[in-house]
Amino acid sequence: MASELPPQIQNQIAQLQQVQQQAQALSTQKAQMELMLKEVESALEELSKLPEDAVVYKSAGGLMLRVDKAVSETELTERKESLEVRIKSVERQLERVEKRFNELQSQITSALGSKGPVAE
Repeated sequence: MASELPPQIQNQIAQLQQVQQQAQALSTQKAQMELMLKEVESALEELSKLPEDAVVYKSAGGLMLRVDKAVSETELTERKESLEVRIKSVERQLERVEKRFNELQSQITSALGSKGPVAE
């Protein structure tokens, strides 16, 4: 059937597939960052339960390094803020990609003369 379609529609279908792959990649990236954010929040919560003079270690490659609790909290807080910014950025990208997907879907649907939506 693809060979029966005009080149413009074939091109739009190819673009639609690329946009769909892009959306899937962004969704995966967002999920990974959200998981990292939960881990950081969990670590911050556990640190908050410790006394100020508690012995704290952090992993650095294959080593465990002793660090001050305050330093560890600062690093984790900065990491949390960075992840939150990155998640917001990916969410904005995902919104743009989804908008482009819907536009292409509408163009293909109307080019094919269909009145119903293309199956998602």
